[in-house]
Amino acid sequence: MLERFGGDPVRVLHADRAELSEVRGLTRRGVDAIVSWQSNFDLSREKERAVKLGVRFVDRESDRYPGILKEIHDPPIGLYVLGDYRFSRPSVAIVGSRRTTLYGQGVAREFGRELSGRGICVTSGMARGIDTYAHQGALEAEGGMTVAVMGCGIDIVYPPENIGLYRNIGESGAVVSEFPLGRRADKQTFPMRNRLVSGMSQAVIVVESDETGGSLITARFAGEQGRLVCAVPGRIDQKTSRGCNRLIRDGALLLSSVDDLLTELEYETTLPHLNIAYPGERDCDIEELDEVELKLIKLFEGGEALDADRIAKQLQIGTADIASTLMMLELKGYVAKRLDGSYEAVSRYS
Repeated sequence: MLERFGGDPVRVLHADRAELSEVRGLTRRGVDAIVSWQSNFDLSREKERAVKLGVRFVDRESDRYPGILKEIHDPPIGLYVLGDYRFSRPSVAIVGSRRTTLYGQGVAREFGRELSGRGICVTSGMARGIDTYAHQGALEAEGGMTVAVMGCGIDIVYPPENIGLYRNIGESGAVVSEFPLGRRADKQTFPMRNRLVSGMSQAVIVVESDETGGSLITARFAGEQGRLVCAVPGRIDQKTSRGCNRLIRDGALLLSSVDDLLTELEYETTLPHLNIAYPGERDCDIEELDEVELKLIKLFEGGEALDADRIAKQLQIGTADIASTLMMLELKGYVAKRLDGSYEAVSRYS
């Protein structure tokens, strides 16, 4: 939509039904929602609530918008921000399982403290487990800085037991979200949040993760965004170490200390693309896919692996649109990305 309307979101909101219907990939339901947005979204009330909460909306043109986030192919139009931090420091993400061991908790806290103490902002999702300990460690360092990226509206504290941490981060760092006020978390918002955690960081450290953890989604996004992917090794008989050990097997940097990471960042080593697929349930039935998604899936019926450029030529659609559609189908569980950058149908598709 932004490409169609010259990058101006205001023009999108004032477009008529005929103009919006010309945008590839936009469903009829999407057109209806945009045309009637003023009846579904009270802009004045949103502004009033933001002022009352001390929250600012930072658009992509603002100098407060994280510069590194603009490098990913789908940066948010803007971010709700609680706090005065201007995203000026280098950033490293620390993520991991909600179900942690004492070992994982200690590593996350120590890495957070060390990185923050060396002038690096620690970014995470404020989830239970590793995220929480990483934020806490960063705040313990003198002058420490940390950013929490929410998978819900910025006015909702999730998990609720982190209310104290939420306030501390807002006072000395920043809490951010791309979702409007009052938006509850669901299966879609967490993967969207994860791409921002990696997109705002030069590197992602996975401390503990099972093979199906959301941390692997963040690591996969990091690999696709050209970020450095690191993993802390764990015991081979420990369930919470399976994801990290698998990442290391697939080419992630084995991390045993903060110095390992800083050395790697200093030399700006480029890692090969990581094939970090993740098993799981599909987020939607095939009947809910739009026309372009259905056409794209049909190309894989013969079992062939295809790249975005080849798909774009066959469907006569722009490569950027195809790349975006492929990402959504990957999140929905219909296709998977291979080591060579091409895509193939997930075997459970029929």
